[in-house]
Amino acid sequence: MSKKKEISDNKLRPFKCQEKSEVAHLNGIDYFDPFLERNLEHPTTNGETLTHLLKASLGTGILAMPLAFQCSGLITGIFATLCVSFVCTYCSYLLVKCAHTLYRRTKVSSMSYADVAEVAFANGPQWSRKFSLITRQSVLWLLFVTYFGTCSVYTVIIASNFEQLFTHHMGYELNLRYFISILLIPLILLSYVPNLKYLAPVSMVANLLMATGLGITFYYTLCDVPNISERPAVGTLETFPTYFCLTVFAMEAIGVVMPLENNMKTPRSFLGVFGVLNIGMGCVTIVYILLGFFGYLKYGEATKSSITLNLPTEDLAAQVAKICISLAVFCTYGLQFFVCLEIMWNKIEETFERTTILHNYVLRTVLVIASVLIAVAVPTIGPFIGLIGAFCFSLLGIIVPLIIEFATYWDEVTVWMTIRNLVLIVVGVLALVFGTANSIADIIAAYDPAQAVECVINSTLPQPIAE
Repeated sequence: MSKKKEISDNKLRPFKCQEKSEVAHLNGIDYFDPFLERNLEHPTTNGETLTHLLKASLGTGILAMPLAFQCSGLITGIFATLCVSFVCTYCSYLLVKCAHTLYRRTKVSSMSYADVAEVAFANGPQWSRKFSLITRQSVLWLLFVTYFGTCSVYTVIIASNFEQLFTHHMGYELNLRYFISILLIPLILLSYVPNLKYLAPVSMVANLLMATGLGITFYYTLCDVPNISERPAVGTLETFPTYFCLTVFAMEAIGVVMPLENNMKTPRSFLGVFGVLNIGMGCVTIVYILLGFFGYLKYGEATKSSITLNLPTEDLAAQVAKICISLAVFCTYGLQFFVCLEIMWNKIEETFERTTILHNYVLRTVLVIASVLIAVAVPTIGPFIGLIGAFCFSLLGIIVPLIIEFATYWDEVTVWMTIRNLVLIVVGVLALVFGTANSIADIIAAYDPAQAVECVINSTLPQPIAE
């Protein structure tokens, strides 16, 4: 009898939209290829998947990289960013690798992040099996809270940038809530993009806008660059945790990894030396290092929480950069929203027998309205989402994938795997502790004007944000 416990059909209820046909027979042996079993109506190509991954990873956190390098030092920042990128990429790789193994064991063609966690625990060692359902629910809620909160923060970021431009050109101020409210209809329309296949052009536009905005920003950072000897090569131990938190939470995109893999036409291409994951994260790492290095080299100790805040407001090019980056964030809202939608829609399909397309679009509308209402109610929501992000991403992006690997290969665990994963779990715990501490400092700063603590975890938010 196999050591693995075969999960029952009702355990596979979340997978009811997936195709499960007869297992092929190869030389008299049952053989199941999960990728041949997939029946996607709108599969994404490798290029489209790479576009989505780039957009998910090149979020607004990249604008805080010069501040991160200020905390780490120029040379330390380069090598530390490479290490952080490796950890984030490796944990994403482990998640997908375990998913591919579990596909074959359970004869299922695709799984979500929560599915992978549940099935790994259900088929893991005896002690883990009773925790399979709670693990699934924990992952789902962590994902939903993180990405739904991100949607609200993105709304504030977009509105704040346009508010700055409005004030500069019109000469008077309007309450930030007006600009947030104006975004409601455009965001609802964006949420109506039916699936990742049709969202790919939106991500492409977002990438082009972000590239334009970053290109202009690079132009300013490369003009009149001071000598490298004027900046410290190595930071202090006191400020390094801030660097670590900024970089981890800026680069992490674990929530979109499984949705992207599940929608691929050729999912085998997601992994591998030259797979979508490695190419995408490699490109992201290079851009992060370049902007962090040259941004800090240019502005030194005057580096602000978002590099765009260092750009001269009176220059037309700087204004174009802010507009492009704001529009890029707007387009990115759709990809973050897709994670929330998938979680809620799957839950509704499990609960109710009859669901229609109309119900799906009603759900989309309700979720967008809720995210905008939260942003309107609390325009200083950023620090609170920083706290949620610090907690959730440390668990989802680093710790949980490592535990899933232990559960998936529990009867094949080696000394090397144990040491490697324990070291990385310690890294995740450090990110959790320091990220949470910095976020609490952000909350104190946001609601106590007497405090001089600078908000750094959500440093892409223009500060201060008007109530």
